Amino acid sequence: MNSLKNQTNDLFNDCASVYANAKNHTLMKLKTGILLSAMMFLQYYIWGAWYVTMGTYMGEVLKSSGVDIGAAYSAGAIATIISPFFVGMIADKFFAAQKIMGVLHLVGAALLFYATKVDNSSFYWVILVYSLLYMPTIALSNSVAFAQMTDPGKQFPWIRVFGTLGWIVAGLIIAKLGIEKTAGTFHVAAAISLTLGVISFILPNTPPKGAGTKTSAASILGKDAFVLLKEKSYLIFFGAAILICIPLSFYYGFANPFLNEVGLENAAGKMTMGQMSEALFILAIPFMFNKIGVKKMLILGMGAWVLRYVCFAYGTMDASWMLYAGIILHGVCYDFFFVTGYMYTEKKAGESIKNAAQGLFTFATYGVGMFIGTWYSGFVVDQHKTATGHEWTNIWLTPAAIAGAVLVAFIFSFNEKKEIAAA
Repeated sequence: MNSLKNQTNDLFNDCASVYANAKNHTLMKLKTGILLSAMMFLQYYIWGAWYVTMGTYMGEVLKSSGVDIGAAYSAGAIATIISPFFVGMIADKFFAAQKIMGVLHLVGAALLFYATKVDNSSFYWVILVYSLLYMPTIALSNSVAFAQMTDPGKQFPWIRVFGTLGWIVAGLIIAKLGIEKTAGTFHVAAAISLTLGVISFILPNTPPKGAGTKTSAASILGKDAFVLLKEKSYLIFFGAAILICIPLSFYYGFANPFLNEVGLENAAGKMTMGQMSEALFILAIPFMFNKIGVKKMLILGMGAWVLRYVCFAYGTMDASWMLYAGIILHGVCYDFFFVTGYMYTEKKAGESIKNAAQGLFTFATYGVGMFIGTWYSGFVVDQHKTATGHEWTNIWLTPAAIAGAVLVAFIFSFNEKKEIAAA
């Protein structure tokens, strides 16, 4: 009897121990998930707080030209080109990701605040240096998140979605405070950057993953993925992706100044509807990718660019539905082309070179394509400046025409294999 009692007690104690360990493990995972979600929320809150309204701030406060505004937005493209070298050749080899991310955000906070103290001639250089610090933190934050996950394919989207929420909340807060035409946007971004800089030091430790390995500039550029360009279909898609970033640059740099100039109140808050539609339409991507194939998906995305800019070209406060339509179409524009493009690139590349292929695609679009687009969009805006504002109809018809030309060329030249389209 005593033996049975002892065995029962031992079994009870073992079960209690297992339960306690499982509970502690669950709590640990919950704490990690909360930290990673907060990291993503703040990471994109910073970007959304100043990036959308920078063109308006420069025009209203600094009296900048269109070329000046375009140049400031090109800083992000330059940083996108350079940041992989920083992450791949320095951060990944010598420093824990969360620590270097913390330092970059702390210094970035000071630069965002300093940006409000300089004139137009110095503003570009401050934003360029800041962008060179901020862009690497995107890859670093992803590294911190991935390092804590057992199944990144399923877990990462649930963490990354907080980044989209951060961008949306930033726009809504800026609109609520009524500061989108003032230096207040940079002050808000600086405060959040300071907060994330401090929080970064308590994030889960992520040691340098490339310590002791050799990394070349060619490998960081995705040299192995250049083999994809030997195939005609991918080469055509790749060229279209670079060219479509030219009209994309018009939206990022001048949509907010345009909406403010035509009289749309709380434009920054209204523009968050674009991110909301992005979050909604992305849910349709996997189904439609399998159902209609990659070519039709990309055509829908490029067609949406044309439609968006036609809506902006002829939208007024008397026909404000066209302004709202142009904003909401952001979800189709971005998801159906760029998200589909990333998926198509992964399918084409396969497991062995998919990371290099995605890096090459990002380098070409958000680096090279956006750099060309930001400078060109600023030039076009200056060409249509008037004594009382801008000839926005002519301005928006320019990216509409570019997107239309890319669309037509793509329709008649792109021909993908059926098995890829239905993969």
